[in-house]
Amino acid sequence: MIDALFGSKTRVKLLHLFFNNPNRAFYVREITRKIDEQINSVRRELANLLSIGIIHSDSANNRLYYEVNQAYTHYDALRAMFADVSPSKETAHGGNDWTKRLKALGDVRVALLSGSLVRGSESDVDLLLAGNINKTQTKRFIKELEQEEGKQLNYTVMPYEDFYYRLSIRDRFITGIINGKFTLLQDTENILSEA
Repeated sequence: MIDALFGSKTRVKLLHLFFNNPNRAFYVREITRKIDEQINSVRRELANLLSIGIIHSDSANNRLYYEVNQAYTHYDALRAMFADVSPSKETAHGGNDWTKRLKALGDVRVALLSGSLVRGSESDVDLLLAGNINKTQTKRFIKELEQEEGKQLNYTVMPYEDFYYRLSIRDRFITGIINGKFTLLQDTENILSEA
């Protein structure tokens, strides 16, 4: 029924993708994989959504990325229709319930996304977790995340004390991540808010 109302199955799938991932940008081939539609129809509908102003585009790393325009006049109304989770029940990082997912891993004190998960990041590490973390649960979580993203992820898990020490001595590995672009999911001690 929504397909008929909005005129295109591809457009509806795109709206679901963008409104469920409001802080995330996607490039065309990634979008075609995620919504399982032909590249030509995806490009046509992206052009339509761009012309209306629902999404905007930006280029980084020789790719054109598309992201929902949160300043769009009818953003909240469309989000209410297309997001799988109501905005009041989610975290600041989009449709993924990160707080709940991280809690299942144990005492996660620092969690951040970078690398291929953050547009414009040049880090080799996609996910960094620090704390007293259950290895079995983490492997399961990483496998789920890799399935969602459709690619293998590079991740690092370390005790919080190691992370804190390495941060304090300006260790090259840690500073390489935090001096670039990253998305902070959790920082219970607020040690990265000044970083």
